[in-house]
Amino acid sequence: MVNKPLIYFLCTGNSCRSQIADGFMKALGSDWYEVKSAGLEAHGLNPRAVQVMQEAGIDISGHSSDVIDPELLNRAAYVITLCGHADEHCPVITNVNVIKYHWGFDDPAKATGTEHEIISQFRHVRDAIKARIELFLLDGK
Repeated sequence: MVNKPLIYFLCTGNSCRSQIADGFMKALGSDWYEVKSAGLEAHGLNPRAVQVMQEAGIDISGHSSDVIDPELLNRAAYVITLCGHADEHCPVITNVNVIKYHWGFDDPAKATGTEHEIISQFRHVRDAIKARIELFLLDGK
């Protein structure tokens, strides 16, 4: 079996953005990449993230909210942070061959307003993350 390069999506709490990215990359790129996600902390899987991904035809309800694993971090071919806090506070990566990207997206969990307005923000971030993953799969960055 050939080892696939690991993409490690990181966020602060591994509850929304990194989970959405994980779900899309597994759905669209698992033939080419191993995919994991984690956070600086584990905040639990956000039910609205599960809902909007279900609307997109991807079930992430079985995902767990995990803390960054140093072994995975240093085995990763790509480390992709999805929020500024994770980008600024990411642990030191000792693997000199890792490619690190920062794709900043607003945190939909901080959205306020009516339920319709909040879920609309989740959908907006979901669609932006999907577009960014599709672009990555086209040209590898």
